[in-house]
Amino acid sequence: MPGWGVRKITFVDSARVSFSNPVRQPLFEFDDCLNGGKPKAACAAERLKKIFPGVNSSGHILSIPMPGHPIPPASFEQAKKDVATLEKLMDEHDVVFLLMDSRESRWLPTVMGAAKGKVVMNAALGFDTFLVMRHGVRPSLAKGDRLGCYYCNDIVAPADSLTDRTLDQMCTVTRPGLASIAASTAVELLVSLLQHPDGINAPAPPPQTQGSEPPQGSEGVLGIVPHQLRGFLAQFRNMPITGAAYDRCTGCSETVIKAYETQGFEMLLKAFNEQKFLEELTGLDKLYDEGEAALEAVGWNDDEGEDDF
Repeated sequence: MPGWGVRKITFVDSARVSFSNPVRQPLFEFDDCLNGGKPKAACAAERLKKIFPGVNSSGHILSIPMPGHPIPPASFEQAKKDVATLEKLMDEHDVVFLLMDSRESRWLPTVMGAAKGKVVMNAALGFDTFLVMRHGVRPSLAKGDRLGCYYCNDIVAPADSLTDRTLDQMCTVTRPGLASIAASTAVELLVSLLQHPDGINAPAPPPQTQGSEPPQGSEGVLGIVPHQLRGFLAQFRNMPITGAAYDRCTGCSETVIKAYETQGFEMLLKAFNEQKFLEELTGLDKLYDEGEAALEAVGWNDDEGEDDF
């Protein structure tokens, strides 16, 4: 990012550097792992300054509250402070990168980013696959077809994906080079977006056949600006995908954004503590009921073909 002229970079993390980090992440060294490990955010910020002294880099040790992870009363005040800190950081920055380990940890920054009109870039890893995407804008700011966010394809609200899981289920085991590939792809996608005349509303290119040209208006100075890129390292292949926004999305729908803007931390607390809150708020629960009703209305043929031949 400093190579593209970015001069202010802020790291947010609650973890410490472990022995598996330095070989995969170039901002850490072996000594950073000793004595329990240095805080990742502060360590990465200091190392970046050594690489390029002209960057304004800082690190914040922050735990992001998540849906499906109830907050006990004794921790309400700390959670409220963490949310306020995250909101302040969001206001001070133009772009947010979501590089977390779990699905539910991306929810709060997704909602905040949509509400504040920020550019949100998302990267997620599998063993030999990755997803890099840019989130679409909230409905009231959209120009043309609105692109989806990380949660727009879900018909369930984000929930606890960490409790009672094995280590490989809690933290993705990946091929060592995958993180760097996904990270560099996310940066290049961001730069292409920023250079497009429509900015955050840049349209995603439609599916193309081999040899066809992108339609006029879909390209910027640096080329096309895909909505999503799904990478498959086993085939050394990248696939651009476009996903439409969902009006019942638990992350970027106008219903969720307005509830966050009007109710603030009270609404967030319900999302963290109440398992069905987001589904009831967005109407996903009614979607289940409609599906069940449709199944019951179907006249199934129970004839199993018992005729003698």
